Amino acid sequence: MKRLVIAAIATLFLASPLAAQAESQGMIVKQSAFGVTKTIDRLGIIMQRKGITIFARVNHGKGAKKVGKDIGEVELLIFGTPKMGTPLMASNRGIGIDLPLKALAWKDADGKVWLGYNDPKHLATRHGIADRDKVFKKMAGALDKFSHIAVTKGALKPAAN
Repeated sequence: MKRLVIAAIATLFLASPLAAQAESQGMIVKQSAFGVTKTIDRLGIIMQRKGITIFARVNHGKGAKKVGKDIGEVELLIFGTPKMGTPLMASNRGIGIDLPLKALAWKDADGKVWLGYNDPKHLATRHGIADRDKVFKKMAGALDKFSHIAVTKGALKPAAN
């Protein structure tokens, strides 16, 4: 029985080593019900509706193919808003290396799609920012809500006219 439990736990972690590794390094990772492109599309749509600027979208998979490599489907969305970022940079300009924020979607070897982004708590710790708890809390709540909408079937509502 003990071996069975250990095997089940090992299988769980091996199912998506990148997801498990990312979470241990300060990322929040969620499985998506959609493909990579649609997951990033959905995340971008909800963010734009909330007034968040989309600065860039990077298709790492296509870039790799240009140099003869295949890393599968991997896309990055770069986004932000001065309303959240400016107070953080006022506390420590160094956080600018992590701003604007980014979200990464990828397909693993088993065909599962994941969406990951830096945990705001990790950013606060990494940059030693202790005087902006409300900003980090608001950022964490928004990212949780928007990422949930991006990865969950039926969660994205049509834009209001």
